[in-house]
Amino acid sequence: MKQVMQSLKDGTTSLEEVPVPRPRSGELLIKTKNSLVSAGTERMLVKFGKSGWVSKARQQPDKVKLVLDKARTDGVAATYEAVKSKLDQPLALGYCNAGRVVDAGRGADGFKPGDRVISNGKHAEYVAVPKNLCARIPENVTFEEASFTVLGAIGLQGIRLANPTLGECVVVTGLGLIGLMVVQMLRAQGCRVLGIDFDDNRLALARQFGAETVNPGKGGDALDAAAAFSRGQGVDAVIITAATNSNEPVRQAAHMCRKRGRIVLVGVVGLNLSRDDFYEKELTFQVSCSYGPGRYDSNYEEGGQDYPIGFVRWTEQRNFEAVLDLMAAGLLDVKPLITHRFEVAQAAEAMNQLTLSEPSMGILIYYPRVAEDAETDLARVVTLDAARPKAGKGSVAFLGAGNYASRVLIPAFKTAGADLATVISSGGISAVHSGKKFGFHKAATDATGMLADVSIDTVVIATRHDAHAAQVLEALRAGKHVFCEKPLCLTLDELAEIEAEKAARPEQQLMIGFNRRFAPHIVQMKGLLEKMDQPKTFIMTINAGDIPADHWAQDPEVGGGRIVGEGCHFIDLLRHLAGARIVAHHAVSLGEHPAIAIREDKAVITLQFADGSVGVVNYLANGHSSVAKERLEIFAAGRVLQLDNFLRLKAYGFSNVKPIKLWKQDKGQVACATAFIDAVRGAKPAPVPAEELFEVSRISIEVAEALR
Repeated sequence: MKQVMQSLKDGTTSLEEVPVPRPRSGELLIKTKNSLVSAGTERMLVKFGKSGWVSKARQQPDKVKLVLDKARTDGVAATYEAVKSKLDQPLALGYCNAGRVVDAGRGADGFKPGDRVISNGKHAEYVAVPKNLCARIPENVTFEEASFTVLGAIGLQGIRLANPTLGECVVVTGLGLIGLMVVQMLRAQGCRVLGIDFDDNRLALARQFGAETVNPGKGGDALDAAAAFSRGQGVDAVIITAATNSNEPVRQAAHMCRKRGRIVLVGVVGLNLSRDDFYEKELTFQVSCSYGPGRYDSNYEEGGQDYPIGFVRWTEQRNFEAVLDLMAAGLLDVKPLITHRFEVAQAAEAMNQLTLSEPSMGILIYYPRVAEDAETDLARVVTLDAARPKAGKGSVAFLGAGNYASRVLIPAFKTAGADLATVISSGGISAVHSGKKFGFHKAATDATGMLADVSIDTVVIATRHDAHAAQVLEALRAGKHVFCEKPLCLTLDELAEIEAEKAARPEQQLMIGFNRRFAPHIVQMKGLLEKMDQPKTFIMTINAGDIPADHWAQDPEVGGGRIVGEGCHFIDLLRHLAGARIVAHHAVSLGEHPAIAIREDKAVITLQFADGSVGVVNYLANGHSSVAKERLEIFAAGRVLQLDNFLRLKAYGFSNVKPIKLWKQDKGQVACATAFIDAVRGAKPAPVPAEELFEVSRISIEVAEALR
């Protein structure tokens, strides 16, 4: 299928051939009829992409600070590569889609194939969208009209926050697509409306929809107009739908409001507010959040958990439905807002229209019909490189092409000499991007064909943690060697099933991405420690950084929590350096406190080894980002080793030991992938004995359960 993409690096718009996404539980697969370009949001993205590095930095000062912190802790080279990789990721454009349901995933109740629906899907021939971000289109509303629904819902949410009543006078500042729809919806609610804009064509449309207007750019005085409009009493509310860096829209709104008037910001404007403007009138100022309640709540949007209508009358989905009802009743007319139509093949021209001086508003993208029964219509595999990689040992398929996979794992396996056969991601976009960048033969959204392909003998799993166990088992049962980015699984029952499967298949390699074992500093430390016959004391401190309590990684059922998801790295590292089984473990987290939502990721883990060694893992998410992430200290036989953030190793009490100092971190990813590929090809034994992998996985799960 064709999908519109944009480069954040240079702002280039491209049309990519991407495999059709497979709807997950609670999602609809929608065949797009047309989609609407969001002039405000997408113009901003295009301009951002085309701007230079300095301009990008000025637009995102908060991210600049994060970059500087990372440079101080991880080094300039690693930071540069991370920023470059981030800007290299393609951005799928669009969020105003209208089409027909092709398939409804399990749990997508209320929808069936053939339904005409709107969604916040991308500019693509097919989109997979959670059911709560979709709504059925009334019979008398066309696909063209319906594609305006999402933008209409953004405006409607602003109206709901302003809470206008019948007969009130409301000012709408900024008469773009959203502003003109807001004018019509306010008029439908029985409000008097004054529209402010600098474009005569938009002002004419506002008058057509029943508003009074003023053009400050043609000598009109907005404050005088508002005073006359409100009969000298001040307007009841102002809804700002403009996009500008100026503070003037908010200042102006405050001056034209009556006492205890309401100001709602839907657009993006300067917010250098003056207290005096708001104080005497006791004005209310509120920023509207997108389509309404449910937005950015993963339980609502991805999990499909609706809010009870008795407590939350208007969710984002119900706002969609309300906008469609207004269209069906003839109270919201979007046809006059359409200025341009393009076929999807002209997507670059459509996006370029946003930056031209020629006036534009509603830019529609059309998707020419493909025969419903065409074999290629639902193709979930696309060929990227006609030259098929050589079959045989080390022919690799990647499940997952997210940030870590594309930035670290795939390059590591490519450097290790793996033959890159197929890369798979649920949406297909990241698979195509990584596939083209690193030379994969195919990109896909479905693993079925890959598992059945006998020419592929190795699977690398880099998906979300809750998928790992099932994918490991599927790959093993398909006769593949498996490299699983940590964790291996999330529960002891899953671990037992994987252990049994591996025991039945001793010839197949199974590896977890415990790459730190293979880092050059660790290799040197391991060599030094093996010469000692006394117990060691290990102190591993991880400045893990805070992530929100509602992040998927914190969810025990999805991410496993941070100890299972990441802390396992450090349990494995100490297990490797000790060279002895872990015979006991104990963990304690911070005590309960109202300010601490998650305590599991602020923990001290103690490990006892069979040789008498003791290890402490301080996994702490309550530190500061300017401090380096990892520090390892080892005390043994009157000697000390100190490793700072995989950059500098210092040795005390050792003779003829040259410390390693790197300008760029090396956490062993390439060496880890190389050792695994060598084992697959029979050149060397398994890099890590399976019993150690299972031991570390079991203890990580037990530690996490103890902390809960």
